[in-house]
Amino acid sequence: MNTSDSRRDFLKKSALIGSGLSLAGSTSFAAFAEVAKSKNKLPAWKGFNLLDFFSDHPDRGRPTKPEYVKWIADWGFDFARIPISYPSYLDIDRSRPIRPDEVLNFDESRLEKVDELVERCISQGLHVSLNLHRAPGFCINAGFVEPYNLWKDQEAQDAFCAHWEMWANRYKGISKKKLSFDLVNEPFQREDPNDQHSPGGPVDMLDYRRVAEAALETIRSVKKSRIVIADGNGGGGTAMPELADMELAQSCRGYHPFPISHYKAGWVYKDPESVPPVDWPLSQGERMLDIEEIRRYYAPWKALVDQGVGVHCGECGCYNETPHEVFLSWFGDVLTVLKENGIGFGIWEFSGAFGVLNSGRKDVEYENWYGEKLDRKFLELLRAQI
Repeated sequence: MNTSDSRRDFLKKSALIGSGLSLAGSTSFAAFAEVAKSKNKLPAWKGFNLLDFFSDHPDRGRPTKPEYVKWIADWGFDFARIPISYPSYLDIDRSRPIRPDEVLNFDESRLEKVDELVERCISQGLHVSLNLHRAPGFCINAGFVEPYNLWKDQEAQDAFCAHWEMWANRYKGISKKKLSFDLVNEPFQREDPNDQHSPGGPVDMLDYRRVAEAALETIRSVKKSRIVIADGNGGGGTAMPELADMELAQSCRGYHPFPISHYKAGWVYKDPESVPPVDWPLSQGERMLDIEEIRRYYAPWKALVDQGVGVHCGECGCYNETPHEVFLSWFGDVLTVLKENGIGFGIWEFSGAFGVLNSGRKDVEYENWYGEKLDRKFLELLRAQI
């Protein structure tokens, strides 16, 4: 049987199973038991982002080795978020900016590659969160010229909904216990959506609500029970009580304080070497930031949980320039506070600068793990939360 036939069999099997019987594993009972003890309506899924389709160009992703998914499951994790740049699965001319009439040119061969990763994760018992990291008309990162603005233009909103309708129909048969949809990564409104350094801030809540409602209605018209998640405003970090009346879960971030999580990150600072050293607790003028600061930061998210809104931390972690011991000390406090509130997490990546494998840190004594460089201290910090 060829790969395409295998993918189609997976989708057909999912459609038959539909209501939630396992393909070859299921979201762990422990995750749902933990939810029963807390107020959080979402399971406290714990795992990693997989960046196979993160790039807008299909040949520039970061392929997830089959053994990576097995290791994630074997180590006790139960979650994989798949951030996708929508151009990666289109058939378009990449030598020029995309036109509005091309944003629905779905390429079946590329969609099948997404199917393959979804299948692999579900077969290992991981809950999959499918996320549009770049949606028609918006991405938190520049580098691909969008033809319109998701937050302002009806044509962009229509295309956004068409993409979610495609995904909703494609995975209609997969249980909500195995698959959720994360609408759009880290909403942010810039004066020029195609300029990374253009001034901006949180999306106007009326605009956000209009876009989220349209996508939610589209998805639920295909499968009413599908879990749908909205990322926090202002780049992911701002809780949205304004949307608490909707059947939407919300996703926070685990990057606070930013000077620690993104220390010397080249895409954040124009002159990374001029960034002052960091420690934890972190001194910021007359303030000393410690675990109580972390609790204050997550208080609005705790309030959402208390209101009955499901909350998950879709992205978190630390860039590899932060001193390792500072990172572990700080991130241990982040994980403690998330656990206090019954909130699960997805580390930004499994292998790479934020990951437990091959992070490229200069101050770590790596363990050789089947030819990969394993940060054992980081891994055990995460596993202690399971």
